[in-house]
Amino acid sequence: MSSFSLDAEMDIEVKAAFISKGSDAPVTGSGYEFRLYEKDFMENDYLGVSVLDEHGVAKVSFKRKDYMDFLNPETNPDLYFALYNDEALIFQSKVVNDVDIEGMKEFVMGEGKVIDLGTFLIEA
Repeated sequence: MSSFSLDAEMDIEVKAAFISKGSDAPVTGSGYEFRLYEKDFMENDYLGVSVLDEHGVAKVSFKRKDYMDFLNPETNPDLYFALYNDEALIFQSKVVNDVDIEGMKEFVMGEGKVIDLGTFLIEA
């Protein structure tokens, strides 16, 4: 068992990239919106929103306290996201269960952690 304690004030950043089926070009444009959630038993936690940059990448930063509460004592979040284009849902990821933030080797104290969910091929 680890004696490491994740600082509740430390930033956790989640990113995902999107490319268009057929062209393999990055998905970009002002109409695209990436929304990140943490799945809970009772009510899912909304962690933030991002536009897609010129490389088709979305990034959302949050803190541990944004998904932890007395009804949800888990340490590892269950993350998923939805991608919208002009408010229409065009893609929703599966839930990534028990994201082990404390156990990630790239985690640097004082700097936070970037979790890369990967690159997704979508109809754009």
